[in-house]
Amino acid sequence: MKTRVEEAKKGKQPQMLLPFVGNPRQAMPKGLPFELKDYLELIEMTGRCLRENKAGHIEKNQPALLSRLNITPENWLTLTKDFRKLFHGAVGHSDVLSDYSEHKGLKRRNNVSCCDKLLA
Repeated sequence: MKTRVEEAKKGKQPQMLLPFVGNPRQAMPKGLPFELKDYLELIEMTGRCLRENKAGHIEKNQPALLSRLNITPENWLTLTKDFRKLFHGAVGHSDVLSDYSEHKGLKRRNNVSCCDKLLA
């Protein structure tokens, strides 16, 4: 039985996401800065961790995408399980939240402490 990752190597880009444009580089096109197969590997592993009746853990050989995003396995599971409880509004690194707040004319950067804790 083929895994989703194996199928993704020959699969199509999902239409509801920005295009997967690969690793960051100069003259970066608009899109997600990773490959579709890396995204599917992370989603597949997350699904295995969050199954009912399972404690949930990420193996030592975590997906490369988590390493590239600099998110610990523990923080990834927290983000995937409790995202709607933790965040209300924009989410991102503090410099991005500052830019967003300024652009929107907001006086406060909502979620900044939670973002710093989970996305650092």
